[in-house]
Amino acid sequence: MLQRMIIKNFTVFSKSDLEFGRNLNVIVGENGTGKTHLLKLAYSVLATSAEEGRKPHATSPTKSVYQTRLADKLVNVFRPEALGRLARRKQGRERCDITLIFEQSNWNIAFGFATNSKSEVSIEKLPTNWLDVPPVYLPTRELLTIFPNFVSVYESHYLDFEETWRDTCLLLGTLLQKGPREKQIRELLEPLEAAMGGLIELDKNGRFYLKNANGRMEIPLVAEGLRKLGMLARLIATGALLDKGYLFWDEPEANLNPRLIKRVAKSILDLSVVGIQVFVATHSLFLLRELEILLAEKSRKNVSARFFGLHATEDGIVVDQGANVDDIGEIAVLDEELEQSDRFLMNTG
Repeated sequence: MLQRMIIKNFTVFSKSDLEFGRNLNVIVGENGTGKTHLLKLAYSVLATSAEEGRKPHATSPTKSVYQTRLADKLVNVFRPEALGRLARRKQGRERCDITLIFEQSNWNIAFGFATNSKSEVSIEKLPTNWLDVPPVYLPTRELLTIFPNFVSVYESHYLDFEETWRDTCLLLGTLLQKGPREKQIRELLEPLEAAMGGLIELDKNGRFYLKNANGRMEIPLVAEGLRKLGMLARLIATGALLDKGYLFWDEPEANLNPRLIKRVAKSILDLSVVGIQVFVATHSLFLLRELEILLAEKSRKNVSARFFGLHATEDGIVVDQGANVDDIGEIAVLDEELEQSDRFLMNTG
């Protein structure tokens, strides 16, 4: 479990100390308040560790390896012109500092870099072990349609796509999980497949299909909202989301209608209950309320959830946080949705 992330002078953030829930973490804010930046920052650190730990004959972490690998990951995920561009520029503040604290202290890490840094971070606290499971990052765009040959082309040519796409495509292409966990996988997959009207199949030609009793449909012909559900279903089927790991999902509600958002909200909570620590970034009042409704059910009384509200100030973005939505302060985009509902009722009542 990732317990805390302390950041100073990182992109739009001046200073923030985020305390995460064991199961679910929901980050809410308007456009430009840094929701995606928080997801990508945590993901980059975790992915760097997991990637190094999976290498053949991996040795214990060293500063020299971590300093270059972590800097590379940050640059490849965020795509700035130089690493130092991720440090918030303000007079008297020439350095960015970041600390991640885990339930297992051997993964704790602290690092930083200056505004003029190009390709290396400075490690202040070195973990003693590599992460043993890879995190999963779901971007706002679905990736099933671009999957064929994407990884090979990405690694052999320069493509100006963020590296999360490549990482997730690698996981989408892994073999289906077999063995004692198949029953659990089936329970998680069935409601998603019912919503999609079929199951996701990876053909030997490298393309994904939606398969049902009527045959197979090429994934580009499937509605984009269903393709997003398909991406989640595939990662569950491969076991990528069943190993007590981490899921970072940027705007799960994008391109989904309310009925499918309800399905996604339940799947998010189902995954968090089986041991995945979930981080969601959203500005959807519908998704937020649906999560609230589900969390209020007696069967989920033990779910550890945290909510984070991002607010713009003259000194950067500040974070309000707590165990309930009421703890995150007023979010203008949410207030606008409520105000529109009030206007609609007044004008049609």
